[in-house]
Amino acid sequence: MNPSLDLDSLNTRIGRLFMVGIPGPDLDPGTEDLIRNWGLGGVILFSRNIEDPVQVARLCKDLQKMSLRHNEIPLFLAVDQEGGRVARLRAPFREFPGQSALGDADDPVKEAREFARVTAAEMQMVGLNMDLTPVLDVPRGSPEKHLRGRTFSEDPGQVALLGRTVIRELQKNGIMAVGKHFPGLGGADRDPHKKLPLIPLPREAMEAVDIPPFKAAVDAGVTGIMSSHALYPSLDPEKPATLSSRILHGLLRDGLGFQGPIITDDLEMGAISRGSGVVDGAVEAFQAGADILLICADQQQVVKSMERLRTMLITGEIELKRFRESLDRIAEVKERFLKRRRIVSISEVKEYFGEKGP
Repeated sequence: MNPSLDLDSLNTRIGRLFMVGIPGPDLDPGTEDLIRNWGLGGVILFSRNIEDPVQVARLCKDLQKMSLRHNEIPLFLAVDQEGGRVARLRAPFREFPGQSALGDADDPVKEAREFARVTAAEMQMVGLNMDLTPVLDVPRGSPEKHLRGRTFSEDPGQVALLGRTVIRELQKNGIMAVGKHFPGLGGADRDPHKKLPLIPLPREAMEAVDIPPFKAAVDAGVTGIMSSHALYPSLDPEKPATLSSRILHGLLRDGLGFQGPIITDDLEMGAISRGSGVVDGAVEAFQAGADILLICADQQQVVKSMERLRTMLITGEIELKRFRESLDRIAEVKERFLKRRRIVSISEVKEYFGEKGP
């Protein structure tokens, strides 16, 4: 058994490692249980959770109230708000074109700054605090269809510039930015939502094209970086990036100097669930260096993953030092962005968006 392990508080510390999806537009009993009994770290919202700005604001208020009551720690409340077809917040929220359209604009830096400024203001108003953007992948020719319209440019320098612009503007306005999908999906031949992509690029090519935008993001102080579910034989011939210590620890931490939270892409995606499975994938990702484990639909898989990590911590299969490293990274980010939380005002939301109702 791990020495110095406080079993009484172990559950509510393990939960801090997880960001999860919830079933619908209201706080539900399953999510309440994850918050109360496991100290859940974050929630990601999808279209199924979003009806209108007032409803989103009430949901965010309810989630934070529950977390603060039971754990005294605010939640990460995240969305994928890239613009274009990957935008969970639709009208009357301001809608922007996708990153490809921003990159093609006459003044792309101005457009990227405007996207981030307005998006941050509207997200903050309804209580959201993390945007899983920008996409920092550099396509080689026409990208795999799940990435079409979502990438800034085929020029890594332009991707770095616009990614850095979005990161700085979001974070200057109180929204945590997450760059994705490390170390780059620009060479993917298939959608990781379905199957594991193989990206057989030489390391030198990746260091010249794929890595520079992530280096720029690190230098710009990006809050988090999301790992990709793809296999890169030149970087690690055995494990996809999300499960690879060589890539997450060796390349991202040691190579690029990133010390913030590493977030997995959704562990229910086919690239992981068809291989390791969700629970084993969560454990392997954590052991490889991921700090926040993203499971977007099945809360039973969340609980099973938490229970597996708990057992491994108790038996010493996972070192307490490794566990504390992730908790410290998460705590530092929450202290920096969420200590002085903006109070969500329903009346302000109604006034801004022109909403009527109770």
